Amino acid sequence: MTTLNDEQAVQILMGLLAVPGLSGRERAVADFLTQRLLAAGCKQEWILEDDAHTRIPHDFEMGNLIVRLPGTITGDRLLFSGHMDTVPLVRGAVPKRTGDRIVPTGHTALGADNRTACAAMLTLVEALLQDGRPHPPLTLLFSVGEEIGLWGAKEVDPDVLGRPVMGFNIDGGAPDQVVVGATGAHRWEVEIRGKSAHAGVHPEQGVSAALIAARAVTEISRRGFFGLIDQDGRKGTSNIGVMQGGEASNQVTDHMQVTGESRSHDPAFLQQITATIERCFHEAAASVVSSKGVAGQITFRCAEDYQAFRIAEHEPAVQRTRVALEALGLRYTPMVTNGGLDANYYNAKGIPTVTLGAGQHHPHTQEEYADLPEYLNACRLLLRIVADEACGWTSGP
Repeated sequence: MTTLNDEQAVQILMGLLAVPGLSGRERAVADFLTQRLLAAGCKQEWILEDDAHTRIPHDFEMGNLIVRLPGTITGDRLLFSGHMDTVPLVRGAVPKRTGDRIVPTGHTALGADNRTACAAMLTLVEALLQDGRPHPPLTLLFSVGEEIGLWGAKEVDPDVLGRPVMGFNIDGGAPDQVVVGATGAHRWEVEIRGKSAHAGVHPEQGVSAALIAARAVTEISRRGFFGLIDQDGRKGTSNIGVMQGGEASNQVTDHMQVTGESRSHDPAFLQQITATIERCFHEAAASVVSSKGVAGQITFRCAEDYQAFRIAEHEPAVQRTRVALEALGLRYTPMVTNGGLDANYYNAKGIPTVTLGAGQHHPHTQEEYADLPEYLNACRLLLRIVADEACGWTSGP
């Protein structure tokens, strides 16, 4: 019976939590992982960095870190993924162990989102290589820029991953809560152009971009397409995140920029939500007219942020996860989320991918913590997924 070294797994997590790595600045995290991978027995040619950062419209110092382990037995290539970056609130975090939890020492977040995933994946490789366990071909993807737009997952090339047949993304809390579906989203922006005029002397000669924005948002809400949306059972959400414009209180605002998002699990309804929002802005612009008959104008730009997905229960990624959980005495609990995940892009690229938890809780807050029993169960779960059915993994010293 092969055992998992619990204390070594926890030490790996503590080490990773102490390494800074905000979005776009994941180099130190990648170096930590690479050093441990090489020490565990990975060959240098198995480890590479892709060029995803050259296609990301931000200042990124590196692309995704990818590890391709050749199989010791014949089998389908499996993908395991987790993101390296953390949110700004993690800056300066110092982890400390308190009982069955790891918590931040000061007034920061912890970074368990998503260092628990990186640690579990590293533990998987160390256990397989150090114990000489048989395994199929594996690809580990440590992605960049997840927290600011799923960028690493969006830009990764499946060919570079070795064309895995299924994937297991790690990014959540309890390992028995398996995300098999997630919403799709649009990100959009509106440029509103009005006409400047002196707000005290001749306001009627101006066209207020601020008034256009206000009328548009009011109409979007009146039609039931703002916030939580339920139109005859078709559901989604929308939000306006940023409204910027204007230079002085005595000037009729001639320009405003509005950015927002739409989400739905139903691709057709997602299109309807965004189309309704665009129409409301066009109508509002046409309704605001100067004394000389000049109306406002808008330019609406929309990009698909990520596609919705739902994996069927009979898919191998789901079945493999279910069997592994049951072998560990855990109950398989399928879930669908209204948030976006790296798995959205993997599924869109033809890699059926579920998302598993590894003990992160209250991410992006000062109350964030890592649950160690859940984290260790996640480590065992990954081992179970790749291990032969006849092989059992148990906890040990």
